[in-house]
Amino acid sequence: MALLLEHEFKPLPADKQIETLPFLEAVAHLPPFFDCLGTPIVYSPVKADLAGNIKKIRAVYESNPAKFKTLQNILEVEKEMYGSAWPKTGATLALMWLKRGLKFMLVLLQSISDGERDEEHPNLIRVNALKAYEIALKKYHGWMLQKLFTGSVYALPYKSDLFKALEKGKEVKEEETIEKIHQFLSRVSPILDAIYEMYTKMNAELSYKA
Repeated sequence: MALLLEHEFKPLPADKQIETLPFLEAVAHLPPFFDCLGTPIVYSPVKADLAGNIKKIRAVYESNPAKFKTLQNILEVEKEMYGSAWPKTGATLALMWLKRGLKFMLVLLQSISDGERDEEHPNLIRVNALKAYEIALKKYHGWMLQKLFTGSVYALPYKSDLFKALEKGKEVKEEETIEKIHQFLSRVSPILDAIYEMYTKMNAELSYKA
């Protein structure tokens, strides 16, 4: 899990105010995760979308670091700034899609680490990927994208190959990789949950289809 544990996320503070810069610096190293899934026609756009949204949020942050110190600051300032166009604009929209891509990633890893699998094909990760897609992205995708994603699970790597890719090619015992996945999830899941909660509280969640 060298790929996911290289850059730590700061613990979620008690007030759930997530500092923008440390969050961006940690999350900026996650897009390569999608290279580990193969199927470039499907997951390269997800990776590019993730990286593009990080870039958009960073640009807003860098325009005024004091004003946009936390992710909540971004939503509050942009709500006032954009009026009726908000939340379908600016860094608010970018963060909305970023959290969905992260949710897909976290649900997939959680499902694998929980041992959910197709008993007839235990080294495949189709069951895990479909669960992650269903929870994180499916309802925001139109019919064509849904078909593309559903079909893509047949080209996903074996679980053993995914673990090797996450370890950057090193041979590591499966139990060790699973333990590292647990570490990663324990750090990132509370942060992602807090972002989702913030969008719900501020009525910033949109349900339109891409």
